[in-house]
Parts: sequence; C-alpha cells; structure tokens
Amino acid sequence: MLITAEILRKICHSLFAARAEKIAELINTVCPRYGVDSKDKLEEFLATVCHESGEFSIKNENMNYTTPQRLIDIWPSRFGKGKLDPAGYIRNPEKLANEVYANRMSNGGPSSGDGFRYRGAGFIQITGKESYQRYAKYKNLTVEDAALKVRTEDEYALDSACWEFFIDKGLMDESIDDDFRRITYRINGGVIGWNDRVLYYERCKLFLV
Repeated sequence: MLITAEILRKICHSLFAARAEKIAELINTVCPRYGVDSKDKLEEFLATVCHESGEFSIKNENMNYTTPQRLIDIWPSRFGKGKLDPAGYIRNPEKLANEVYANRMSNGGPSSGDGFRYRGAGFIQITGKESYQRYAKYKNLTVEDAALKVRTEDEYALDSACWEFFIDKGLMDESIDDDFRRITYRINGGVIGWNDRVLYYERCKLFLV
C-alpha cells in the first residue's frame, strides 16, 4: 500500500511539502519490508508513529529538564527528600539519562554512559541497551552503529519503529484487529497522550485509501 506526500500532510499538519515527500518515500520503502501491506496495518502503525515522533520531528528522547520538581514527578523513586537531589540533574541530559537508566535494560551503572548512549531514539523510541542489541542483531549491525543510525538517520528511525511495532512488540497480527487501545498499551505501557493518538488514528482511517 502506497502513501503520497499529499495524504501524509493531511494526517500530519506540521509537515512541509519537502519533508512530507521524503517521509512518504521512506514509508513506501521501509514498511513493506515488515509486511505492511494493508490499510489496517498502516493506520495503526502510522497513527502511533505520528504521535510518538511529533509528526516525524523527534528522533531522540529529550532529557533536558529545567525544573527539579519535574524530575521528582517523573522519577519519584529516584529524586526528592531522602533521595537524589534533582537540582544536580536539571539541564544536564547526559548525567540524567546515565542515572535514571542505570543498571536496567542491560545498561551498566551511571559511570558506564549506557543510559545516555542507549536513551530513547527512533520514531517509536527504543530504549535501553538490551533493545538496541536485539535491533542490531536483526539488522546485522553492531549495537553502537545501530544506536547512532537510529538517532541520526530518518530511514533507521522509521525502520526501528517498524521493528519495534511489528517484530519486537509482535503487533503484525494484532494490528489488523482495529483495537487501537490495546495496541497503544503494547507500545506505551498505558494510554499516555490518548486523545492525540486517537486524532491521528481517525485521520489515518479517513485519508488512507
């Protein structure tokens, strides 16, 4: 199934024409590699990607927080009274990522740099060394190359999103069931940003033909 730049701009209102042309071409090239061959499959995938990537504008997780309270709100088990002082982590993305992602998802401790190196990236952000290792194996890349390509190249940002959605989360079969809430839970672990996700889903259902 093909998508045109004109249709993509009806779904993603912030896309300029040149950017829409590039992304539409990538969708038409990359998605078929993962068996995306029907309107249903593309609807749920594209709606998810549009939300997660801010209409293909975000390839890297933003770890640049500006207020201590925001860190306490997001990571209450790590920051606050009797815990780490959040003031030492604001406006310092590398230090923050190395702390909050340390010693999990196969990342090493804070001094390893793994937290920042393997922070979220791609149009559906894969996160943690373990996920990057699985993607790297799938693409026959080193984990270091995979992490770099996913966060810097549009093709790999989209390819990794396809891998995350259809392979790692196993949504190839489920994606034809029109249960967008269940699909969102599988990707997000909840329904954060649900109204925005549904908006994109409705546009996809309307404009994809």
